[in-house]
Amino acid sequence: MLLELDKDNLQEIVNSNDKVVVQYAATWCGNCRIMKPKFKKLANQQEAMTFVIADAEKFPESRQLADVSNLPTFATFVNGKLVNQTQTNKAEVLNELVNEIV
Repeated sequence: MLLELDKDNLQEIVNSNDKVVVQYAATWCGNCRIMKPKFKKLANQQEAMTFVIADAEKFPESRQLADVSNLPTFATFVNGKLVNQTQTNKAEVLNELVNEIV
């Protein structure tokens, strides 16, 4: 399942789903735009997880769930807890991050 946040409610999504993968992005971020289709493709391949795209500038509470200092940041959550995160523009690194919680 792929969701794109339209309100600052990532905490609710993380708490109500076993495995969540988040892409923190921003509209001005070129690497975020490059990674978005790769993130969506991965979401279609992993049915047992919830994938979320969160605008790091519009949703500060959602941003605080991970240590977002650069964009795009990808974070994984299992049972409501942050497991790992990375800042990358490489699909291979994103795949490795997701595979940690498969």
